[in-house]
Amino acid sequence: MYSKNERGSAGLITVIAIIAVIVIAAMIVVPKYNNLVTGEETVDAAWAQVENQLQRRFDLVPNLVNTVKGYAKQEEEIFTQIANARTQYGNANTVGEAAEANNDLSSALSRLLVVIENYPTLKSDVQFTRLMDELAGTENRLAVARKDYNDTVQQFNNTVRRFPGNLIAGMFSFEQKDYFEVKEGVEEAPAVDFD
Repeated sequence: MYSKNERGSAGLITVIAIIAVIVIAAMIVVPKYNNLVTGEETVDAAWAQVENQLQRRFDLVPNLVNTVKGYAKQEEEIFTQIANARTQYGNANTVGEAAEANNDLSSALSRLLVVIENYPTLKSDVQFTRLMDELAGTENRLAVARKDYNDTVQQFNNTVRRFPGNLIAGMFSFEQKDYFEVKEGVEEAPAVDFD
């Protein structure tokens, strides 16, 4: 039989082993959890930058449309499509809905640029030229923001999917984030020639 002293030391060893397992588990879980929180915040910050550029773009478009309207009153369908895309963006609640509104606006802007080609006096208008330059700059900033967002989403999703991050993400309800994807056919900006 075991003596009282031997049972006490066996119990102490068991308690120390349990504490060691808890400490080791905490050393694995806490950094991974913090990494997931940081990743999610980084994704949210990157999305905020995309939204800033989308908002800038959607704010510039009415000025551009009003300038074009003065020259091309008969192009009402395109103006309606642009207005609908702006409304759709205003009502967007998810990355996917915002991306769809962006794609619809891109499509309408492509058609508007084709219409502009038919109005040489419009192309020489100073306000129109300034607005087109601002829009081109915004398109570039939007492309960079979209790339940065998708890069952070990729990093976050990798963390959520890899072991042991997937276990910790599941325990704390972290889910993969959606990419900001462009609709097929709008990958390339329309060619505009003002000559």
